[in-house]
Amino acid sequence: MKALTVRWSLADAPAGVEERLASYVADSSHARFTGMDGLRFKTWRMRPGEWFEGCYVFATDEARAAFQRSFSEGAAESPGSQIVGSSPVLIEECDVVAVAEGADGFLAAPRY
Repeated sequence: MKALTVRWSLADAPAGVEERLASYVADSSHARFTGMDGLRFKTWRMRPGEWFEGCYVFATDEARAAFQRSFSEGAAESPGSQIVGSSPVLIEECDVVAVAEGADGFLAAPRY
C-alpha cells in the first residue's frame, strides 16, 4: 500500500497547540477523511512539544500522488500549518508493508 507522511514541528509552536490540534482533528479533520475515496485509512500522531503528523495510507499509487500534489500546493495554508504557525517540515512518501489487527480489534474514533 502506498502511504504519505506529513509532519509539523512543534518545537516553536505556541503554548496549548497540542489541545488545539486534537480538537481540530476531533471537530473537523476526522470527518473530512472518513470515507474519502482512494484512502484506506489515516492516523494522526503527536509527540507533545516535538511534532504532529498525519499518516495517510492509500489504495493506489495514483490516489496517493493526487493527494500529495494537491496537499503540497497548499501546505502552508493548511489547517495544520495555521494552527502550528509553520509549514510541514516533512512530506514523505513511503510504502506500508503490512498491517496487523490485534485481538482487541481496530477502533476508529475522532479522539482517544
